[in-house]
Amino acid sequence: MSEERIEKTKAAVDAADHIPDDKKAALTEALSKLKPALAQISETHQEHAENIARLVEASVHEATRQEKRPEHLNRLLQELRESAQNFEASHPRFAAFVTEYSTVLSALGI
Repeated sequence: MSEERIEKTKAAVDAADHIPDDKKAALTEALSKLKPALAQISETHQEHAENIARLVEASVHEATRQEKRPEHLNRLLQELRESAQNFEASHPRFAAFVTEYSTVLSALGI
């Protein structure tokens, strides 16, 4: 299910006509890196993986809205980073991907 959410999220990024192609590419790349790491976590922590996938989906939804609500996006990204911290010791690459994803969303200014 988490992989389905990530694919749905990538499709939403592609469909956002108001986002420049270079920003779409950066976000899609970050999502592509996150996908296998999330799949690995879901093998042992299905519920946590689903929660993280929901946060990713919600953060992309917020970032791709035409009417921006930066405070809401920042709150979602903070929740996502906190969730990833739970896996920093056991899945350091996943935590790094979440940090990269959060940084991409924040830096894109979309």
